[in-house]
Amino acid sequence: MESEEPIDVGETVPDVGATLVRPDGTAAEATLGELTADRPVLLSFYTVDFSPDCIDEWCSFRDFDWFSSGDHVQVVGCSKSSAGLHRRFIDYLGLNFPLFADPDLELSDVFGVTYRALGITRRSRRSCFLLDSELTVRYRWVSEHWLDPTRDTPPVHEIHEAISDELDVEGPETFGF
Repeated sequence: MESEEPIDVGETVPDVGATLVRPDGTAAEATLGELTADRPVLLSFYTVDFSPDCIDEWCSFRDFDWFSSGDHVQVVGCSKSSAGLHRRFIDYLGLNFPLFADPDLELSDVFGVTYRALGITRRSRRSCFLLDSELTVRYRWVSEHWLDPTRDTPPVHEIHEAISDELDVEGPETFGF
């Protein structure tokens, strides 16, 4: 099921879930509601583990100290890669973020970011959604690349500013760049 438009700011998503691989390598079923009960979640959809664009994206999240601290928001990735591949990807990049394994793109469908590459292969459009404890979208960024919506990389500084504004939190003046 491909949605014509991604879910918008102000809309609420259902409490869906999938297998979540944590940075320590453990994997278990988890729902968005369970994750947002602790603190807001920045859910970041990407294509697959180990593609060059995805490595760049996850390294930028990893290296951006404010996201890594996890005090105000929890960054969670989501791709069609398997739990086993997620474990290797987390280890390879030294990530401290959990990743949802969404091989059937069910989470991607809920957020309306599934599309068909060249009309054939189903993929998740690179995108980020900030979810509050009520599973309401407070911010979204969706790739609009003219050729391939998996090629854009989320604007980490813009996302940081939006989260700071939405959650009314202050971050440090400088980051790990």
